[in-house]
Amino acid sequence: MDFNEIIGHEKQIEALQKSIENKTVSHCYLFEGEKGLGKKNVALAFSKSLLCKDEIDKPCNKCSSCIKFDTMNHPDFKILSPDKGIIRKENIDKLISSMSSAPFESKRKVIIIEDCHMMKLETQNALLKTLEEPPEYINIILITSSTSKLIPTILSRCQIFRFYPLEIHKIKDLLIKDYEIDEDKANFIASFTNGSLERSRELVDSEEFFQRREEIIKLIDNLLKGDKIKALTSIDLFNEDKQNIEEILDIFLYWFRDLAIYKEIGDISLLVNKDKVEILSKETYIDLHRINDIIYRIEDTKMNIKRNVNFNLSIETMLLSI
Repeated sequence: MDFNEIIGHEKQIEALQKSIENKTVSHCYLFEGEKGLGKKNVALAFSKSLLCKDEIDKPCNKCSSCIKFDTMNHPDFKILSPDKGIIRKENIDKLISSMSSAPFESKRKVIIIEDCHMMKLETQNALLKTLEEPPEYINIILITSSTSKLIPTILSRCQIFRFYPLEIHKIKDLLIKDYEIDEDKANFIASFTNGSLERSRELVDSEEFFQRREEIIKLIDNLLKGDKIKALTSIDLFNEDKQNIEEILDIFLYWFRDLAIYKEIGDISLLVNKDKVEILSKETYIDLHRINDIIYRIEDTKMNIKRNVNFNLSIETMLLSI
């Protein structure tokens, strides 16, 4: 992993490189932002640079330190990830214990804690003691998609880097170049994933996702034509695919967002579902107030499911409202 392999996040990378160049590297960083934006890749490239024997703002990729890092065999680098949705206190305790010994090969020891918000309060407090007085040679990088689950005292000990979704055109161009897909499909994926490069790459080869999308578009068309029986009988589609319910509801949401835009403005360039404009154009007879009400219902359904409101009732209510 190297900085030049990362798409986007130029400002964050520049600030991290300057900290190495100016010898102002912090003992603890917090990389915060939505999942799939590339925070971990930036953390890995930064870690590799910190451990490189050249001690410059980017890894040389030639020294023994860089070579060992690339094979994840560097004695002075550790990465801790959640196990079954939790980072256990005993694992943090082991990590803290390992910090007491001096670096073996480099001048630093670098530690990445991935999804650090998955630490319980007791575990966070155990880590906090180390963050307050870390050994001089220690650099810790915390990665999270939910700072609200971290105690304020941890946040106050970290230099925080906020990561934002990538520009849609950057992801679209990369997908066209790397996967040789057409522009409409690339645009849909990049827009649907809201700037997440990781998720975009997952969807490119996902036949299951695109089959699911086709089924939902057909369902929407039937619902808009007033097929109440379809609304009541299609609940199995949702129950069988519960693990992807957020994605399913997003397909609904983007469809009606596009329908509102196409009906009001008629600008195809603003659509997420550009490849389905022929179907959208046949649904513009729907009243705008009704479209806005449906969008509200979908968003309300997403919120109810997160609150563990009765799943079937939430879905049925939404489908009947459409």
